[in-house]
Amino acid sequence: MTEELRPELQALRERLLRTQDEYRAEARTRRHAAGYRTARENLRDLVDDDSFQEYGQLAVAAQRTRRDYLELQSSTAGDGIITGTATINAAQVGMQAARAAVVINDYAVLAGTQGFFHHRKLDRLCELAEQHRLPVVMFTEGGGGRPGDTDVLTHIAGLHVESFATWARLAGRVPRIAVNNGYCFAGNAALFGCADFTIATRSSWIGMAGPAMIEGGGLGKVAATDIGPLEEQLKNGVVDIPADNEAHATALARQLLGYFQGPVREWSCVDQSALRAAVPDDRRWAYPVRKVIETLADSGSFLELRRVYGRSIITGFIRLEGLPVALIANDCQQLGGAVDAESAEKAARFLGVCDAFGLPVLSLTDTPGFMVGPASERQAAVRRMSSLFTTGARLQVPVVAVFLRKGYGLGAMAMTGGSFLAPVYAAAWPTGEFGGMGLEGAVRLGYRKELEAVKDPAEREQLFEQLLAKMYEAGKATEAASFLEIDAVIDPADTRAEVLRALRTAGICPSPGVFGPAAP
Repeated sequence: MTEELRPELQALRERLLRTQDEYRAEARTRRHAAGYRTARENLRDLVDDDSFQEYGQLAVAAQRTRRDYLELQSSTAGDGIITGTATINAAQVGMQAARAAVVINDYAVLAGTQGFFHHRKLDRLCELAEQHRLPVVMFTEGGGGRPGDTDVLTHIAGLHVESFATWARLAGRVPRIAVNNGYCFAGNAALFGCADFTIATRSSWIGMAGPAMIEGGGLGKVAATDIGPLEEQLKNGVVDIPADNEAHATALARQLLGYFQGPVREWSCVDQSALRAAVPDDRRWAYPVRKVIETLADSGSFLELRRVYGRSIITGFIRLEGLPVALIANDCQQLGGAVDAESAEKAARFLGVCDAFGLPVLSLTDTPGFMVGPASERQAAVRRMSSLFTTGARLQVPVVAVFLRKGYGLGAMAMTGGSFLAPVYAAAWPTGEFGGMGLEGAVRLGYRKELEAVKDPAEREQLFEQLLAKMYEAGKATEAASFLEIDAVIDPADTRAEVLRALRTAGICPSPGVFGPAAP
């Protein structure tokens, strides 16, 4: 026998149905025709099944005085934003560590613009995230502020909203991941830019003003697709990780969040003996350090940030026996691994965020030092490079340094928290070499008179090579270790084990996640 529903419950079900994709078929069709997903499709893909608790689902745009209320319930469902709490990755990290807050801007509602109740919902969720230490994943697609909310009689400019401050105030308190697909302008772009980590699809255009605002400012007409396309925003460091589409972006968001949720139980790695041949015999040859990282890390666990920005330092995350670790590494295929102004600033920001959330740091160092010269100084090298020292001195998390090859000058020190004594453990591979500056430059400067005294170019080059070899022998890893400038020289194949031992010494080991203990 079918239970007959009371009228008020039936009315509630009908009211809630108007916010769903099934009822909003026209809006869903438009999204699919553009090759995009609906907001609720992204939501379902992001969170664990049956874990989402929605806040403010019945909100509509503040336009009841100008539009039919029944029509508003579907066409402006949720006032253009879905907010709530859920678990993400619970099967991997446990229920407690998987807690999260979720914000999905709905472009199918008034082009994802931010209205009065939209802001109220966002503020409410940010306050919950701060109070209960919930990391936040936000999908940011939308056109910024909305001028048409006629029900609001207490606004003139509408600039006394709190959303941007409440979102920004979460910095350093909980991880914030922003995901974008499509147009993201004005207020939506401000939220995207404030996030700790940013992911954007190939079909993303992100800018602090959209076409209407640009034209209104007297700057002429521009197409929306000319404003902040992904390729530009990757090169200037606005976007951390590119994604192929919304499904890929959502998977990346889950993976990225996972590093801040704690260890995972299942992991595997490849044969570590391959590391013994990773660095070429000829010290002048470059090599792909990403292969070193992928070999060293748990299989499939390496996630890189800002790959095409500040390219001489790689930043990203790995896992070691399931343990999440923040990683920085010099890329000797870019500028010979020299730390330039852009890469220094990139690494400093990355380390600061990871330190705020307790992730230990592994530094794979192979650098001739800071990039020098007039061109470097025109990039504000003094200020931007020094930021690595400032951030390094403030780190509360343990740092483990492994010198793959070159460890020269201030640049090498900056890569290890500001000093070779700062890491809990500083070790080198047998290919390690050390000095106050690059060996070639040291020979040319230190032995200038001797070299100039040799008139024959061939003999001069021979003397240079002899002096270089002598200096290399003096700065070899084993010699540096004998003078206690580093802690050890290790077999490359033992790197994983040695790093994990060092982290255990510092009290870091596979254990409860950052936001609470994992389920047994």
